[in-house]
Amino acid sequence: MFNYMNHATTAEEIEAAINQDFVTVLLFSAPWCGDCVFANTFMEKVMKKYEDVNFLYVNRDDFINLCEVLGIMGIPSFVAFKQGKEIGRFVSRFRKTEQEVCEFLDTVK
Repeated sequence: MFNYMNHATTAEEIEAAINQDFVTVLLFSAPWCGDCVFANTFMEKVMKKYEDVNFLYVNRDDFINLCEVLGIMGIPSFVAFKQGKEIGRFVSRFRKTEQEVCEFLDTVK
């Protein structure tokens, strides 16, 4: 799932990504999540539209402590950072659509 996206493997990798001078969006997800599987059907297209945004897949099961620190309760969740600061998040208990994700990305780029 999300094979076209870079996958975080270490906390250091995530920290380096969010401290960049450009927008990095962490996509918190998990293979067992039905709404995440749905998001997978359109995210590659979204990434091509927003080539100036760095996307990083974060498996919430592998980074549960980070999810607790950031208050990620549901997935998929999108959290945007620039220069180490959170600049926006798209988190809801409802299934996210391609249009909603694009609207969120428009607010953070």
